[in-house]
Amino acid sequence: MGFYFSFGTVLLLLAIAAPAALAFGFGGAVAARSHFLPLRIIGKGYIALVRGVPDIVYFLFFVIALDQAFEWVRHKVLCPDWDQPIRQGADFVVCSAAKLPLNNAPQWVHETYGFILAVLTFAIVFGAFAANVLFGAMRAVPRGQLETAEAYGMTRRQSFRRILVPQMWVYALPGLSNLWMVLIKATPLLFLLGVEDIVYWARYLGSTANPRFTEYPHGDWRVWYFLALLIFYLIFTRVSEVLLERLTTRLTHGQATTGGEALRKVGR
Repeated sequence: MGFYFSFGTVLLLLAIAAPAALAFGFGGAVAARSHFLPLRIIGKGYIALVRGVPDIVYFLFFVIALDQAFEWVRHKVLCPDWDQPIRQGADFVVCSAAKLPLNNAPQWVHETYGFILAVLTFAIVFGAFAANVLFGAMRAVPRGQLETAEAYGMTRRQSFRRILVPQMWVYALPGLSNLWMVLIKATPLLFLLGVEDIVYWARYLGSTANPRFTEYPHGDWRVWYFLALLIFYLIFTRVSEVLLERLTTRLTHGQATTGGEALRKVGR
């Protein structure tokens, strides 16, 4: 049953991480085009730093960094009388009350906490790629439309909210569609983050060394489990392609873009 539930874990990750990454990306794109220099440096630095390092490095780093950051904050709040250094050589030592999760917490709390860290890691990493896509989409919106809005008396904030943001999605959708596909293919990295996903269970159940199957000995079945995962991902990506294509058609209808012009010529 854990194998079947793991498919739900993957779908839940995508359902949460995708909008979270989009939120990180939107914030990064807005910061990167800000007129306030320190904020612009932060936005462009976030995009460049995450995009310039292999994803797996961040997937292995953020889990440890976020976990220690949360525990450090709790340690400062819950244990103000602590007189020992937190960094003791290679060890990170906090009081028992600051541990996340607590040692006496039930197993589902440990699993939920690990899943939350995984979601945050996915959101931060793919948020940088989304920020780059949205930044380019904002620049693709014709400048003349923003100038017209300002000529009609709109403030910079109003033209951003009413003119720029609604139109940028047309230009951003192709890049975001590719990013969604990459996000789907990156879900097996949950296995590296300690989350019992479909790759974990396929490797565990198919192995001949599985102690749970001592009463039902079998050969190496991992190829069949991974073949099932192959079919699952192919079907999932195909369904995503169809839905994204329909969304693109709907958004580009009547727009002054390549897609909108193609629809106009065929009379749609």
